[in-house]
Amino acid sequence: MLASPRSSGFTDSRSANCPGLALFPDLTGMLHHCTLFIQLTALLMASCTVLTAATADEPAAIRHSLIVFGNRTAIIDESGQVEWEYRGRSRDGFVLPNGNVLIAWSDVVQEVTRDKQVVFEWKLSPENREIGTAQRLYNGNTLITELGPQPRLLEIAPQGTLVLTVPLQPETDNAHMQTRMARQLRNGNYLVPHLLAFSIKEYRPDGTIVRTLPTDLAELGGRPAENWPFTAIRLDNGNTLASLTHGNKVVELDPAGTVIWKVDNSHVNNQFRDPCGAQRLANGNTVVGSHGAATGVSMIEVNPQQQIVWTSDHPAAAAVHHFQILTTNGRPEPGMPLK
Repeated sequence: MLASPRSSGFTDSRSANCPGLALFPDLTGMLHHCTLFIQLTALLMASCTVLTAATADEPAAIRHSLIVFGNRTAIIDESGQVEWEYRGRSRDGFVLPNGNVLIAWSDVVQEVTRDKQVVFEWKLSPENREIGTAQRLYNGNTLITELGPQPRLLEIAPQGTLVLTVPLQPETDNAHMQTRMARQLRNGNYLVPHLLAFSIKEYRPDGTIVRTLPTDLAELGGRPAENWPFTAIRLDNGNTLASLTHGNKVVELDPAGTVIWKVDNSHVNNQFRDPCGAQRLANGNTVVGSHGAATGVSMIEVNPQQQIVWTSDHPAAAAVHHFQILTTNGRPEPGMPLK
């Protein structure tokens, strides 16, 4: 952009617009040349504006940093480099605001520092068979699911003491298929997907079920489609986003349980292979991880129009069980991750 001319001190309106008039006796000729100069400058600036706008309209390539939980437990930066890795075969977890990593394995939950020191731990109770998930709550407690003869949610204080037990109703004795990614809601209730019950249930802290969202809907193919809910996320608009594993789809349900949005293999070139983890990003896009993708594309991001905008075939993300998108093009995802 051209710099603004310094004031000549003249009060003539023409010289204010073109200070060269004060320096030449041929004011009329100079005015003509100055007018042409101004017009040419305006055309050049307009051209620059058009070029800038055209460039701005071209979307930047999406780059994510993320942590994956699955065959490997690793943080991958936006350039694709593994910047941190811990022992693998994990199921769920979060990068916490303090930079530590909360990780759920099948038999223990740990909070681990970046230099791999364990600062919190909860081991599977002997009466149960598996741990499903872990979430750090706003009050500092940790939510854990235990599967087995006594399926339940546990809230564990930072000191490692049990402060709350919520019995679950998974409608099956198959421990591995009882539940997966349970999450606490802002109202204090808990959202729990039950795979073989084909339902997402909302529990009060006393274990009372206040709402059930079925996933064996006829429009989704019914029970033969094996729409087992794996991840269930309560969105800010009150809807629920759910990944439906063997059904190879992700749906958004309104509070009445009506499907208002869906993405399946017809939208992603048949690249969903047992989608387990899902995350709704701040920009409205949805990222989905396929646990059955041991090779090839294992993560896909779609926009609200169900168009693919990003994929990952990173070896560290193969057979991803769950994940957390940390940044997008250098910007951190805000707030509690919707995952």
